[in-house]
Amino acid sequence: MSYILAHDLGTSGNKATLFSDQGELVAYCTVSYPTRYFNRVWAEQNPNDWWNAVCESTQQLITQSKIDSSQIIVVAISGQMMGSTCIDRQGNPLRPSIIYCDQRSEKETSDILSKISMEEAYKIIGHRVAAVYSLPKLLWIKNNEPEIFKKTFKTVCAKDYINFRLTNIIATDYSDASGTNAFDLSTKTWSRTILRAADIDESFFPDIFPSTHILGEITHEAAKATGLKVGTLVSCGGGDGACATVGVGSVRPGITYHYIGSSGWVGLTTEKPIFDSKMRTMTWAHCLPEYYHPSGSMQTAGTAYNWLKEQICTAESVTAKNRNENVYQLMNEILLQSPPGANGLLFLPYLLGERSPRWNPNARGAFIGLTLASRRCDLIRSVMEGITYNFSMIADIFREHVSIDTMTVIGGGAKGRVWLQMMADIFDAKIQRPNFLEEATSMGAAIVGGVGAGIFKDFNVIEQFLHTEEIFEPNPENQKVYQKIRPLFDKAYYSLVELFDDLHDI
Repeated sequence: MSYILAHDLGTSGNKATLFSDQGELVAYCTVSYPTRYFNRVWAEQNPNDWWNAVCESTQQLITQSKIDSSQIIVVAISGQMMGSTCIDRQGNPLRPSIIYCDQRSEKETSDILSKISMEEAYKIIGHRVAAVYSLPKLLWIKNNEPEIFKKTFKTVCAKDYINFRLTNIIATDYSDASGTNAFDLSTKTWSRTILRAADIDESFFPDIFPSTHILGEITHEAAKATGLKVGTLVSCGGGDGACATVGVGSVRPGITYHYIGSSGWVGLTTEKPIFDSKMRTMTWAHCLPEYYHPSGSMQTAGTAYNWLKEQICTAESVTAKNRNENVYQLMNEILLQSPPGANGLLFLPYLLGERSPRWNPNARGAFIGLTLASRRCDLIRSVMEGITYNFSMIADIFREHVSIDTMTVIGGGAKGRVWLQMMADIFDAKIQRPNFLEEATSMGAAIVGGVGAGIFKDFNVIEQFLHTEEIFEPNPENQKVYQKIRPLFDKAYYSLVELFDDLHDI
């Protein structure tokens, strides 16, 4: 039997998974690393932490599974997208990586848009020009850290840096390239028009290949660090969103899904990009080169839920620890004491600005409707409802182009039945929970690697891996409540936009 090793470089850590050529999940482990959040909207990680996590998790999997590493045919990486990791000619990181949720480059975004309209750029790249993307971040480095920029050979994404450490080859794939703000969706090349507007030379960006492209082989140095065999194949891999799309089974048009992790999105597969008239959503290149992956992403989805746990549900955290229980399960039990609508309490989940559908880096979180009668259960429910309202707005944008009556949900947020039922009620769709939740992204990467290495014939092999375990139907009574409240959620945001801008200057 042969195996595929997949790594998923996320926000909080690297998840390593080992899959057999029969679609069996053999072993998995996670090694965490820190993120430094500062200056309100800045976020950075150390690329060497990614590498150390990949090395440690690889060694753990080989030991845990008790297989011979020579049985691992190919390594495939999925990673957080939209960052800027500046490396020199030897591939050494020159500074911490500015990751996807960092929004420091507002001025640079404005500079680019002074030379090209948002509408023109959106039609080229399938995205707004915005501070969350790689190109404005690189321009920020050019403007604010000229000595670093002078030494920069390439800017790469997270998985591309790991691929370099494994193979000594600097490259990226179409999906990650489409998260830079510099990629032409129609030609699948770096856009000279956008780069000219940014005054950034194309040479700063790596060569681009399909996700399934076999980039190279494990070097002697990488073998020593990871425990893998010299010569093991390394696939080009893909961005986390694109790999999750494969891992959830959206490998042909008509399959919509919802990922809810630290960040989150609603995504689908199409034959052509979806260009929203208000530019609220974006389109990425798919891991399957003939398809596209439209999506709408939130900055703080599961992160807002975690903030609730850390800052408001401290008593529940202590109780869960003392009982050796899951704190989120305890929070769900308390939530059920509050009715749908949280007794009139709304929560705006914009704790780090927002992408879809707001595209407002100044957006803030807020509880609206607090009274002396508000209880802890209302706070918990309102946070989960607020996150779900925002995602439902994204889904409705796509409903202007495609039909959505069923949605598969993956990620850590898909573990709780309470939240899944809430999604069914607010989304007005059947919610499917598959057998793999947090492994979907790395599983997608494994399939990408397996197809690239010739282990699998095509992407339809996902049917060997995936099946639905539970379906949640919308509750008509709950839907009536949410249909009244959701417009108020939208109204609450727009009522505070001017205030958010004023707070940004303080």
